[in-house]
Amino acid sequence: MKIGVITYEDKGAYPASIEVNEDIILENMLQDLGLDYQFEIWSDPAVDWSRYNLLLIKSPWDYFDRYAEFLTWCEHIKKLGIPSLNDMDTILWNSDKWYLREIQEKGFPIVPTRYLKKKEKTDIGSYFKDFDTHQIIIKPTVSGGAKNTLKLQKDTWQENEEIIAELLQKEDFMIQPFVEEVARTGEYSYIFFNGKFSHAVLKSPKKGEFRVQHFFGGAIHVVEPNADQLEYLQKMVDSFAGETLYARVDGVWTEGVFYLMELELIEPYLFLFTSEKAKENYKMAIEKRIQRYLELD
Repeated sequence: MKIGVITYEDKGAYPASIEVNEDIILENMLQDLGLDYQFEIWSDPAVDWSRYNLLLIKSPWDYFDRYAEFLTWCEHIKKLGIPSLNDMDTILWNSDKWYLREIQEKGFPIVPTRYLKKKEKTDIGSYFKDFDTHQIIIKPTVSGGAKNTLKLQKDTWQENEEIIAELLQKEDFMIQPFVEEVARTGEYSYIFFNGKFSHAVLKSPKKGEFRVQHFFGGAIHVVEPNADQLEYLQKMVDSFAGETLYARVDGVWTEGVFYLMELELIEPYLFLFTSEKAKENYKMAIEKRIQRYLELD
């Protein structure tokens, strides 16, 4: 079996040290498992995808910058009949955060959200009253790494009115109240492999910042969910990500209720560097999936 491991073009945008670069960590795992693999840039037109029996999607971290191109690539892989982990239908569903509405409709709370279609006219100021808040977040429904994400204040949002109007002409956006719990405590990420819980972290923003990503100065803390929390999270994963190799559930706990921010099923950073347990869980999950494909072959 020949495995294509999917990565992206601009590696300079993310950490390159062996400790935290998950492409390197994954490469070491695949070598330990004795698998025949090769890393491929998803957007490279020179790649002959038909030579691969399976694709392992790891780090196409620029997909939202080249979204139309990425969708075309996904459909091309589907037409070739090449299976992927995670599978292409899941990836296509998860690529636009309109999916959050479907999760909410199934009874799982999400951060309160209003959606705006591209070029849809709206009164941004009305959302402060709608959410009963002095701060709102506006971000694209197709995005990552806090790209084009704005935090707006009720009394000063008009200072960004031209920027907002320009952004709304280009793509769909979502508007949410700013969740104070993110600033006070942080955002939780729960990682599941083959539908089973592996490990979790709390991403805390630096003082004065609302974005929790490490490249904005955020800190990472290993945490353990309690039994009730894990039972709830497992129900969500079973409902929407039970057949995935990897899933990352991001959100906040407020007064005992978990509010989902994202269910990451395309290219989530898995925080493998936080423990040997995390690495071993991922390695074992890959081994089980590969064995399943070999048995079906």
